[in-house]
Amino acid sequence: MKFVIIKKKMLILAVIAVISMVILSIPYEGGASASVFFGTAPRLVPIYSVESDEKKVAISFDTAWGADKTEGILDILKQYDVRATFFMVGFWVEDYPDMVKKIDEQGIEIGTHSNTHPDFVKLSQEQMELELTTSISSIEAITNKPVKLFRAPYGSYNNEMLKLTDSMGLKTIQWDVDTLDWKGLSGTEICERVMSRVKNGSIILCHNNADHVLEALPLMLERLINAGYDVVSVGDLIIEDDYYIDNLGVQRKN
Repeated sequence: MKFVIIKKKMLILAVIAVISMVILSIPYEGGASASVFFGTAPRLVPIYSVESDEKKVAISFDTAWGADKTEGILDILKQYDVRATFFMVGFWVEDYPDMVKKIDEQGIEIGTHSNTHPDFVKLSQEQMELELTTSISSIEAITNKPVKLFRAPYGSYNNEMLKLTDSMGLKTIQWDVDTLDWKGLSGTEICERVMSRVKNGSIILCHNNADHVLEALPLMLERLINAGYDVVSVGDLIIEDDYYIDNLGVQRKN
């Protein structure tokens, strides 16, 4: 009798596992995040990379602490005639409005990285909304352009945050290539790390004031361009409409 009960439990667990795998394989359409099933509730997922047959990648800079290397980054981007995306924290925008204007005038895309760089998972929905609306207002007051992209501080997110960003018309952007430039890696180490991980549709994470970003950036761009990659902004890489995001965060065309 005991053997029969154990066997029955194993059968039930197997059925649950199969059902979970089936649900995981179903794409979520129409929103800026994907719905993935874990346990008893769906978990939403932002964009980590983009499915693409073209050799296109996006370079992004989280912009929060200091600005002494930012002009150098702009000079390098101009030298190589490439685009990028800066995800700016509101207090950085307030501290460096002239730099925000210069970035925008160079045709570089600007997204929000929150207003005060908190962990959104620890915030109420009202606090999240205030972080977003305040930072967006600060950016738009300088650029007169709508902010369409958001990157969560620390890459930390939950369902509530992603539902909110969806409702605000923001696409939440993660990354699939982390330079780890904030760890003090050398320019060569950062470049090698990127080139060993990059692929079509990758989103590369950098920081505007990392110790060796000015050494790493030209090395990365040289290698990427020589490998045939077109280096673009996140907005130019992602799919605007008629897409879905799979359970790994890959944005794909319907």
